[in-house]
Amino acid sequence: MSALHALPAINPALGDLGFTPRDRLVIFHADDLGMCEASVSAYRDLLEVGLLSSASVMMPCAWSPLAAQVALAHPASDVGVHLTLTSEWAGCRWRPLTCPEDSSLVDEHGFFHATVQGARRTDAVTVGRELRAQLETALAWGLDVTHMDAHMGTAADPRYVREVIGLSAQYGVPMNFPRLQAAAWLELGLDAAQATQAEALAAELEAQGFLLIDHVRMLPLEVGGDHAALTLQLLRDLPPGITHFILHPARDTPELRTLCPDFAGRVANRAAFAREELAREIRNLGIEVIGYRPLQQLLRRRLGVER
Repeated sequence: MSALHALPAINPALGDLGFTPRDRLVIFHADDLGMCEASVSAYRDLLEVGLLSSASVMMPCAWSPLAAQVALAHPASDVGVHLTLTSEWAGCRWRPLTCPEDSSLVDEHGFFHATVQGARRTDAVTVGRELRAQLETALAWGLDVTHMDAHMGTAADPRYVREVIGLSAQYGVPMNFPRLQAAAWLELGLDAAQATQAEALAAELEAQGFLLIDHVRMLPLEVGGDHAALTLQLLRDLPPGITHFILHPARDTPELRTLCPDFAGRVANRAAFAREELAREIRNLGIEVIGYRPLQQLLRRRLGVER
């Protein structure tokens, strides 16, 4: 890792995308697409409203083919791969797309581990093989994958991130990696050495032409209620730059209630973004809503990747 690069205060991607350093760009992103049918039907609902600007599919999950069908039926939709290395729900579980040569990728029942700690016992080569299979399966299904992000943050482990970088470079698919200073990484739970390494990696990637986000925000899962008001609250004091804004929308179905103890937050996420007036209120805050496709196209031009 080179120590010659410093992380600029202003994201250089802003200018390349036609924005100013003062602009606030937000990607409203639906996680966990394909985890259950309720996530897919909610995604279809929100595509009709138009405020949702991005989503990512959990390729090992049973409903991922339907998620891909919905995305393909909306050619302008922005859909990525939610790189999956964990299977956290007791009542519905999923397995790797690969057949791992060592059992560290799965638990004693042959499913992904239920926890991040369990999943991160796997070596980088085995993880890299599985992440490649997930991305290449999405591409084989006809999806023009706009980005990659990590389910439960597992694939963002420093031991695995080089595997994700390699896929990003090969296929011209942006990865969800924030350009944070070391102090911010410390606040996210990294130790001092890891925080320094993460800042240096962000600077290195940006110097090589990769496109990084500035901030991450997420609607809560642990509570229901008025998540439209929470969305506006999170956006009012948002700094300039590119923000990855996470929601987990789902319809209120018996399947969802059986599967997810946090179903109330997921239902509230969907209800908020189904409100057509929310888009108007967000525009009044001076927020520019974008998806990952402009970043994908810019990255491919920078790296000379043709798809």
